[in-house]
Amino acid sequence: MRKPPSGDPVQDAPDVSAPLDSAAGTAAVTQSLRSARQQMGVRRTALTLLRVNQKDGFDCPGCAWPEPDKRHTAEFCENGAKAVAEEATLRRVTPDFFAAHPVADLAKRSGYWLGQQGRLTQPMYLAEGADRYEPVPWERAFDIVAEELRQLRSPDEAVFYTSGRTSNEAAFLYQLFAREFGTNNLPDCSNMCHESSGEALTETLGVGKGSVLLEDLYEADLIVVAGQNPGTNHPRMLSALEKAKAGGARIITVNPLPEAGMTRFKNPQTARGLAGAGTALTDLFLQIRLGGDQALFRMLSRLIIEREGAVDEEFVREHTHGFEEFAAVARTAGWEPTLRATGLEREEIEEALRMVLASRRTVVCWAMGLTQHKHSVATIREVVNFLLLRGNVGRRGAGVCPVRGHSNVQGDRTMGISERPAPAFLDALEREFGITAPREHGLDVVRSIRAMRDGEVKVFFAMGGNFVSASPDTDVTEEAMRRARLSVHVSTKLNRSHCVTGARALILPTLGRTERDLQGGGEQFVTVEDSMGMVHASRGRLEPASPHLLSEPAIVARLARRVLGVDSHTPWEDFEKDYALVRDRIARVVPGFEEFNERVARPGGFTLPHAPRDERRFPTATGKANFTATGVHWPQVPEGRLLLQTLRSHDQYNTTVYGLDDRYRGIRNGRRVVLLNPEDARGLGLDDGSYADLTSEWSDGTERTARGFRVVHYPVARGCAAAYYPETNVLVPLDATADGSNTPASKSVVIRVTSA
Repeated sequence: MRKPPSGDPVQDAPDVSAPLDSAAGTAAVTQSLRSARQQMGVRRTALTLLRVNQKDGFDCPGCAWPEPDKRHTAEFCENGAKAVAEEATLRRVTPDFFAAHPVADLAKRSGYWLGQQGRLTQPMYLAEGADRYEPVPWERAFDIVAEELRQLRSPDEAVFYTSGRTSNEAAFLYQLFAREFGTNNLPDCSNMCHESSGEALTETLGVGKGSVLLEDLYEADLIVVAGQNPGTNHPRMLSALEKAKAGGARIITVNPLPEAGMTRFKNPQTARGLAGAGTALTDLFLQIRLGGDQALFRMLSRLIIEREGAVDEEFVREHTHGFEEFAAVARTAGWEPTLRATGLEREEIEEALRMVLASRRTVVCWAMGLTQHKHSVATIREVVNFLLLRGNVGRRGAGVCPVRGHSNVQGDRTMGISERPAPAFLDALEREFGITAPREHGLDVVRSIRAMRDGEVKVFFAMGGNFVSASPDTDVTEEAMRRARLSVHVSTKLNRSHCVTGARALILPTLGRTERDLQGGGEQFVTVEDSMGMVHASRGRLEPASPHLLSEPAIVARLARRVLGVDSHTPWEDFEKDYALVRDRIARVVPGFEEFNERVARPGGFTLPHAPRDERRFPTATGKANFTATGVHWPQVPEGRLLLQTLRSHDQYNTTVYGLDDRYRGIRNGRRVVLLNPEDARGLGLDDGSYADLTSEWSDGTERTARGFRVVHYPVARGCAAAYYPETNVLVPLDATADGSNTPASKSVVIRVTSA
């Protein structure tokens, strides 16, 4: 067993140097191998990393970026290697650890320290009034959950949360159990990231997913990357952009701060990347103010409409609805408000227009920089308007590309993890399983927190993830969780959600992606869906971290048998033994999964159908792709205030912190930093290296403060600031959400920055 760090490192004195202007290269290789060796040792590193993202291997537990058909021997990135290393670590969290660490002690530790302790090995139970977790047999753990669920006055007093790493098979069983139990309270991490994308794309195109495949990026003339940092969050995307550049594509980057990966990529798979200059990716950098993206795309659309011959009139006539209304509104876009909203110069927007007009095939990629604002749904609809004008949907080399985060977050939604299920999906469930599925919409993440806070939800069950750290308004979220009667977390490693609990709490340890899954029906595999709708198998090969672990499908199946009892006619025991039986049922319930077992057995899996991409057919209310005409909005910031975006460091994936460095931004040995434009900082009297408190301002009058942040003068857009989450989630008001999607507006928080 490898020894984890014994003390929680000091994180309030970071070292700061100049940010880098390139990503990956030899440093990424070195860091990948160092992290892997520290956690796994040399032999285990070689055995494990060479199977990541291979056709006969396991899917990386990190991001959802798809794999090409022809794969490198090392088909992983630096952060993927860190994610695998932390899952396949030789460090273990045993009952002795919990005996030595009361919950109050664990609650004082950083998320980084908790994660570094290693893999959970046995079910652990925190009894009401107890000060520490104790080991508990699996059967007793399921009894505890069943006791609480059966005492509820209504099934809607329970919430079943899902993280994006849950497999298709586990997610399908999980939602089936929840609905057979009687509730649609199935919030998941999509509520906090790409819900705005799903809302906007469903309304405009009829399918709430991206419309492009990897091959479309390779064939594009122009790729717009907006509100996204691939170098840290989806590093393998840089390889696809490099290949697109080699094919003649040009790239526009739209972001409030420059990111090393989009400036220059040093591909570790090539000699030019390891020893040479690498590839310059961005042709035009538009350093936009936070929340100004809708105004930018609206102005580009106006200029396209006004340019003779620029609109694809045949496509608009045959395949779209609402063009005239949108065109009338777009023509009113003014330069003065556009420049004020975006912080750009007119010449920059006109240069972007020239690149757009020179492109026949355009792809727009985006991530949370577009989805986590009050007006995010309207912004993404504006992206669709922009693409529809020139026929860039349903054409090779063109389309919408929302880049999803966690490895199977899109698959979970496809499997029915949704608080607002489609009636057709519920109809199919009822036909297949003979159940009566609830029809009333359930609770999303924000509404679940409110319901726990108000005493309306008594049981919180999480399939993976770190709900407490991932959610907004940290103090409110933690207080809400403490009001629950029971909190349950299915997890591989420790995180803060295990330290902020209901009156009673359970930690249920589960297998990871890297581990062999043996059931009564023999060795099993699971499946995942990537960010582009490709479905493929994932097979672990390592021996489980402990003989006491259960797989996620097994946990759901056993829980369902215990809770539902003889009233359920679903063959839960058979599903636990043989996941192929689960896939057979998925094939009969979920469109696009016909002959699931046969198709997923093929190396590389299969592509799900996408009507707009495959047929230029749009399953919307109008039967066509919909232009939408709404007013243009951007955040309004009072004098002397800044607009904060929360973001990840390079040593981080979602709420999992791998280390205390952000190499690309020049930050080392610390996380409590706030990045400020030097002119803004000087105007506030804040020197580089000084310390400040951050206080958010919201209409409820409550002041939320995060204290002791090291000021870093950084090339951020004027009027904007950036700091890492989850440390700054405390500043995001629970009620500050996107219109239409209820996603937390974590990228546009009005703050005061005052000297500490």
